[in-house]
Amino acid sequence: MALLFACLAFTPSLLPRSGPFQGFVSGLSAAIGYGLGCLGAWLWREFADRPERTPRRHAWPVFFITGGVALAAALLLGWHWQQRIRELMGMSASGGAGYLIAPFVAAVVFFLLVAVGRGLRAVSRALATRLTRHVGPRAARTTSWLAVVVLTALVASGVLWDGLIAMADRTLAVQDTLTDEGVFQPRTALRSGGAGSPIAWESLGREGRNFVGRGPSVEDLSRFHGTAVKEPIRAYAGYASAPDAESRAALAVDDLERAGGFDRAYLLVVTTTGSGWVVPEAVDAFEYMTGGDSAIVSMQYSHLWSWLSVLVDQERARESGRALFDAVYERWSRLPPARRPKLLVFGESLGSYGGETAFSGERDLANRTDGVLFVGPPNFNTLYRAFTDDRDAGSPEVEPIYRQGRIVRFSRRPGTDIPPASEPWGDSRVLYLLHPSDPITWWSPRLLVRRPDWLREPRGADVLGGMVWIPFVTFWQVTADLPLGMAVPPGYGHVYTGEHVDGWAALLRPEGWSAEQSARLKDLLRARNASRSN
Repeated sequence: MALLFACLAFTPSLLPRSGPFQGFVSGLSAAIGYGLGCLGAWLWREFADRPERTPRRHAWPVFFITGGVALAAALLLGWHWQQRIRELMGMSASGGAGYLIAPFVAAVVFFLLVAVGRGLRAVSRALATRLTRHVGPRAARTTSWLAVVVLTALVASGVLWDGLIAMADRTLAVQDTLTDEGVFQPRTALRSGGAGSPIAWESLGREGRNFVGRGPSVEDLSRFHGTAVKEPIRAYAGYASAPDAESRAALAVDDLERAGGFDRAYLLVVTTTGSGWVVPEAVDAFEYMTGGDSAIVSMQYSHLWSWLSVLVDQERARESGRALFDAVYERWSRLPPARRPKLLVFGESLGSYGGETAFSGERDLANRTDGVLFVGPPNFNTLYRAFTDDRDAGSPEVEPIYRQGRIVRFSRRPGTDIPPASEPWGDSRVLYLLHPSDPITWWSPRLLVRRPDWLREPRGADVLGGMVWIPFVTFWQVTADLPLGMAVPPGYGHVYTGEHVDGWAALLRPEGWSAEQSARLKDLLRARNASRSN
């Protein structure tokens, strides 16, 4: 079982991997296979009431020869599949030498995990020996085994895991006090942390300061449109700005109202990812497309990275998304209908999960907003799952059609016709953008024992046809893809860039907007993003 699982771990997943990382995944998979094999053998012996059998004289040599051939074949095929995935994503080929490290890393990981397992078995046997003084041998073995399993699970989840998360949170909280190069406190009264703002610049956090300290200026917008424009409004509350989600939401909306955000033509509510990150390409594209006659409000709810927040920060994301939208909607709804700005919602990754929680379904989304853009939704998003699971017959999970696209639509490439292109799309539109190769969208514990539709139906264009569902293995493969989601070119994995422009064009439908302007804006945003990276 260990050999089988190690070889299966070389089968293709969603994203390309380096040799050492592939070795880690293979070693973990082998340890899982070994554990399942030992468990199965033990259960068989217990039910058959027979002792362990001594291996035959030639069993081990045959096994090692077979294992060597199988691992060599898996390694060669794995390297071939990795090159194919890189080709699909327009990435340069990797050298074979680096991939040869994978078996050695796998061996180290496997033996370390097996050593831990055998140490726990030794503890279980020692405990069983003591218990046999009071109960029968089988009862002693069963009780000691259950005690070790439960205690290990409690320690792993309650001490090690929580301790690691707490350590990561403290470490990233320190990083939150830093300010990126080139980011300065705004002097304008139209930004949180600026003149007249009740929110201190220092409390915004690193990503909050990036949000209010950057973005297109009036000159940038004027140069793009060739006409007079307005200066955009940006309001933000950091994790340190107020003690809880409701207070942060109220503070952010107070600052939005102070700056005149409810007097603009467009008002965008953004639910951030864990670290407080507001996707710069998304909000910049929104401000360019609206000519600056816009206001954006957001707030931070955690310090953790996005991929880690997906695993541990779901409750805070839910609370934050609901609190912020409800605070905005409560004040927006007080305005006379003729004076209300168009109200829109945006969320990417875990931000889409938080953004969804303020709504009960498609009609609620349409009734309380003028447009919603959700990008790279995690698989556990409540509304996303409901729309996808109840999709129209014949439409694939990678690009589902829900209720003939009357309100909610899905797209991989929104610059083309968004299906179903022949059907009418209402004035209040909801658009989900997702890549077939995005592990955030497809990761789910159900992968352990159930083949998903996206691996039963024809694959997306950026997913190898050779990727198949394997119990247990596929779950760990996609789990390992999570931290790699941002390490691929734009348009693949969890990297969404130019799609924001096309998404906003489909939702806002600005008067006179052309495909040529979309192309210009994409080039401009790519250049701005490149300059920030450098």
